[in-house]
Amino acid sequence: MKIITIFCFFFILGCGQESAHRTPEDVSLGFFTAIYIDKDIKKAQLYVNEPMKEVIAHYHIASSVQRHFLNLSMTNVTLEVEVVDIDFFRKFTDDVNVIVKIYGLKGGRTWIDDRTIKLHRNNKKWKIVEILPEGVNRN
Repeated sequence: MKIITIFCFFFILGCGQESAHRTPEDVSLGFFTAIYIDKDIKKAQLYVNEPMKEVIAHYHIASSVQRHFLNLSMTNVTLEVEVVDIDFFRKFTDDVNVIVKIYGLKGGRTWIDDRTIKLHRNNKKWKIVEILPEGVNRN
């Protein structure tokens, strides 16, 4: 019984550390996976800061977040990170932009789009703070 308790303790401890060390790429893909694939706004809220959590909660369902917040309703989605504007100096920066390429169907037709996400690191955790308007790639 002691061994099981110790194992569970280390498992829980390890899970908490893993989430603290998510990369900007992990956070960006996690957010879009939650919205487009899992269709779970509660899960999506784990990746964003407090003001964005409130906005997402306002829409109640993932399809509304797609349609009104992201202005991009799609199905059969696959995702990939296209660009991250940091490299070697990742340990020293607290702000980063990530471009996520979204492949899927829009209105029944094949569609490829991308979104630029601004992330901020606070207490070793990356959170999405802004989804930049289409065609804007600010640093």
